[in-house]
Amino acid sequence: MMDHAHDLGAVRGATERLLDAAGELDNASVAKASRLPGWTRGHVLAHLSRNADALGNVLRGLPMYASSETRDADIADGASRSAAEQLTDLRESAGRFLAVAAEPADWSRTVTLRNGVTDSAARVPFRRWVELELHHVDLDVGYELEDLPAEFVTREIAFLTERFLGDQEVPATALTDRDGRTWSTGGGPPGALVTVQGSAVELLGWLCGRRDGSSLTVAGGPLPALPPL
Repeated sequence: MMDHAHDLGAVRGATERLLDAAGELDNASVAKASRLPGWTRGHVLAHLSRNADALGNVLRGLPMYASSETRDADIADGASRSAAEQLTDLRESAGRFLAVAAEPADWSRTVTLRNGVTDSAARVPFRRWVELELHHVDLDVGYELEDLPAEFVTREIAFLTERFLGDQEVPATALTDRDGRTWSTGGGPPGALVTVQGSAVELLGWLCGRRDGSSLTVAGGPLPALPPL
């Protein structure tokens, strides 16, 4: 069971860490490239602000975005803003999301996200936590996968392996971290099991596309190529 109240506390903590980091950026720094191809830090910050509003829409029962084109245009338009404008938008949009999440609600209800994806309302705070943590890393301001909370790392591994479970384009894969925790993913032909071993952080880095997996130990075939998130 998802504990939305617990995850909202984690969202608050991740938001404060991000705001502290963003507060150190000047206009020139915001305009520099992030770790995401084709995106500056300004694009990442604009995306995080609009994602807060979008997930607030989801909790209200509204469309997450008016359209994919509108989503992309809002990020592009917001990317070139000054550091001060980015910080204000980041803080205010985060506050709006938390205000919506604080309203009395049935957290067991089903909500609709982008592209018709559905999920429990109780998982929306975790989805916001994911955005905050991984995109904080993408900003390339000194926050690394190794700095992520341990709970977040293991839960995001579980979330992503579940996401790829049954995908026929991904070979059946067993993951094991150095503490002996295991996960299964993929859905390729039976009998062609690929095993992947490494630290939890490196497993997460590969699953979320932030690391190439070169530090992982792989047997039974090559390291699987994963679908884009």
